[in-house]
Amino acid sequence: MNDEKASRLVIEDPSIFQRLCGANDEYLRVIGRRLGVQIAARGNEVTVRGDGFAVDLGAAVLKQLEAVLRRGHPVFVADVVRAVDILSTDRNASLEAVWVDTVVIAGTRSKIAPKNLNQKLYVEAVRSCTITFGVGPAGTGKTYLAMGMAVAALLRNDVKRIVLTRPAVEAGEKLGFLPGDLAEKVDPYLRPLYDALNDMMDVERGRKLIEKGIIEVAPLAFMRGRTLNDSFVILDEAQNTTPEQMRMFLTRLGNNSRAAVTGDITQTDLDPGKMSGLEHAVSILEGIDGIGVVRFTEKDVVRHPLVQRIVEAYGRDDASRRRPHAQLYARAGRRQDMGDVTTVPPVPVPAATEVDPRGGVA
Repeated sequence: MNDEKASRLVIEDPSIFQRLCGANDEYLRVIGRRLGVQIAARGNEVTVRGDGFAVDLGAAVLKQLEAVLRRGHPVFVADVVRAVDILSTDRNASLEAVWVDTVVIAGTRSKIAPKNLNQKLYVEAVRSCTITFGVGPAGTGKTYLAMGMAVAALLRNDVKRIVLTRPAVEAGEKLGFLPGDLAEKVDPYLRPLYDALNDMMDVERGRKLIEKGIIEVAPLAFMRGRTLNDSFVILDEAQNTTPEQMRMFLTRLGNNSRAAVTGDITQTDLDPGKMSGLEHAVSILEGIDGIGVVRFTEKDVVRHPLVQRIVEAYGRDDASRRRPHAQLYARAGRRQDMGDVTTVPPVPVPAATEVDPRGGVA
């Protein structure tokens, strides 16, 4: 074990000092507990004491949080936890580069920013790639970030419409057994996309854009036979597509369009024995120019902290059962720099290919 040491940080601005410490020094206690160090605030100084490595890491967290606060970016207790996790993983990481990279939605007060390194990689990939696959557990922000970037692109007039889609297959239910007409049958499956959209803009404005067809929310089956030009397309819950459906979707992209494909292959609702279209697509398309793949892990969960622990528990159970999909996340922990993500300038997408309903290409 390293010799004990102390590190002192002086903050001249009283307002920054107060926000860095948190109410009743809450943020300092969080850092101390997670790193196993003692942190004390007195006057305008914060002193970190303990094991040498942990002290250096704690001081680095405090200095970077101070820099973020000086940029005018708010910091909450969950951000403090993420800051410790980020710098524990990569001491060279910059919290400013991750958190201050906001996606500004014009005409609204909404600003969306990455919360961790993999979210930062994901945002960069969506910006620079024609098609981006976001693969990982629930609660990692895959769909939410894609939705924010889609709305921002629409309001900047970078695209003319947004298309939100997901397969209407979940929890073993079939549409034919659900009550109501087609719209009433599919609406519950699309509700998470509506919820994310309502977070990005005024509900009434969103409703009008949907009525005009500028924002379209539809089940995946409705994409067949179409060519989507000047569009930002999001395919959510892609783990529930078959390889044939995924092929059909990816060949819908037309000129000046981009797509974000999100899903968690550990939560597929396909019939036993059926391969996920998401798993298949990533396996054959990763590395192609214009296609980005970002893998999230349970450490990237940004929902309630309990959700992260639940995901971790199921992950351990998956590993113990030696499920094949466990290997797909095995490399994710090592993907901490942009060199592991294909982020090349978008390439022109050829005209869409018609897909025969029986599964072949016309």
